[in-house]
Amino acid sequence: MTSTLILSEIFIYPVKSLGPIRLTQSDVEERGLRYDRRWLIIDDNNCFVTQRSYPAMALIEVAITADGLQLRHRTRELGTLFVPFYPETFDLLTVTVWDDQIEAVIVNDTANRWLSEALGFSARLVYLPDTSPRPADPNYAPFEANVSFADGFPFLIIGQSSLDDLNTRLPEPVSMIRFRPNLVFEGGLPYDEDQWYEFNIGKLAFYGVKPCARCILTTVDPEKGEIAGKEPLKTLSSYRKRNNKIFFGQNGLTNQTGAIKIGDEIRVISRKARQTMSE
Repeated sequence: MTSTLILSEIFIYPVKSLGPIRLTQSDVEERGLRYDRRWLIIDDNNCFVTQRSYPAMALIEVAITADGLQLRHRTRELGTLFVPFYPETFDLLTVTVWDDQIEAVIVNDTANRWLSEALGFSARLVYLPDTSPRPADPNYAPFEANVSFADGFPFLIIGQSSLDDLNTRLPEPVSMIRFRPNLVFEGGLPYDEDQWYEFNIGKLAFYGVKPCARCILTTVDPEKGEIAGKEPLKTLSSYRKRNNKIFFGQNGLTNQTGAIKIGDEIRVISRKARQTMSE
């Protein structure tokens, strides 16, 4: 019998590709956890920018206050940037995230100036309003759902035992934050989440819809804001590769709202057929 599965960590990333915020509880909404990836940094072409191209983005820390976000650069004296929960402009524009074209709103000129100075290129900060649709991929979603500025789905869940197993194979261990999950759980076998389809966290029902394909972002050291080498992708590719993609973690959806907290029990209701990874 497998051990009890317990939700052990909750993370949000309010500004896509900036620092994480660790929570003890969170409200679950259609697009994901509240405030998760509702803000996006774009370039002069209205295209999203991430640590894939600018690993130093990892050095910008984010905190939540009663009225909005606070951004702070970990190694440079730039002062604190306050980002209100709602934009201060009516400047609507279409931004590009992968293949998606999404309507978003410029937050304010102050944020644009601060981020441009912090990142070293012309950058702007936009917010995703509730009225702007971004459907989840219907090839995987069992129902209609909208996504935030996350790469593809509202939730990413990873088992601590999966990371522990990976770390036994690596020259040097890596932290869970390399993989930027929303939800981490303890218990169960390594990579058990691969097969999850229907599962409950506390009282809320979730669906595991697609294993998460990993990219060069996992090679960024979040403490230093720089690419640290070829790991963990190199090792993952030796035993977690299928159809030329490297997988780690499970993307999820829900059509319910409510709250989850650390310590909630996770119950797996149904599973998908096991898919062979390369060895």
